Amino acid sequence: MSDTPAGSYTRNARTTPTRDKDRADWDRDAVHAILDAGCLCHLGFVRDGAPVVLPTLYARVGGALYLHGSTGSRPLHAAREEQGLPVCVTVTHLDGLVLAKSAFHHSVNYRSVVAHGTAYQVTDPEELRTALDAIVEQAVPGRVADCRPPSAKELAATAVIRLELDQVSAKSRTGGVNDDPDDLGLPYWAGVVPVAPAYGEPVAAPHSDAELPGYLAGPAC
Repeated sequence: MSDTPAGSYTRNARTTPTRDKDRADWDRDAVHAILDAGCLCHLGFVRDGAPVVLPTLYARVGGALYLHGSTGSRPLHAAREEQGLPVCVTVTHLDGLVLAKSAFHHSVNYRSVVAHGTAYQVTDPEELRTALDAIVEQAVPGRVADCRPPSAKELAATAVIRLELDQVSAKSRTGGVNDDPDDLGLPYWAGVVPVAPAYGEPVAAPHSDAELPGYLAGPAC
C-alpha cells in the first residue's frame, strides 16, 4: 500500500526538500494551480557532463508539461532518443520581499514547483499542434483563435518535449517577518513588499490596423 494520499503526487527523497519541509506540498490541485499561473519555466539537464539550465515557455495539459523548443537545440536532439532526456523543470512565482530587522531573517514569499523525470520529443502531428496551441494559450489566453495557425513548414521547424508529471512537489512561503525577539526594538523598518507581474500598454505593430482584442486588456500570464 502506498502512503501517498489520494490526489497527491508521490513523496520520496527526490520530491521532498531537505530544508523547510513544512512548506512543501504534493497535492495535485496545488501543484497544478502554481503551474497554470505561469508561462515561463527553467529546464535543467546535463550536457557533456555539465549542468545546463534554459528558460522556455511551457503549458500543462492534464498530467503532462509541454515545453517549447527549437529542432536544432541540443536538449531536443537528446529527447528524440528512445531513452529520452532526464530533466528537472522549475516554475517560480515571486510574491513578496520579506524585509526583517536583521539581514539574516530577510526572505521572500513565493510559490514554486519542481518536476523531475524523463522528457521525450513530441512526434505525433496532432499532439504537436495541441501542445503548441496550449503553450500559446498559456502565455496569452484567447490568442490561438486570433492568429494564423502554424504551417506545415513552421511545424517542422518547431519542437516540443513532453514531461509526464510524476516526480513533482510544490513549495511556498507566505506571511510576514520572523524577527528575533531581541531585534523587535531595533530602529529599522520591517515588513513585506508585495510583488506582482505588471504588464504595460500593448504597442501595435506598424502594419497592424486591427482593434486591440479584449483578451489583452488584462495580464497575459
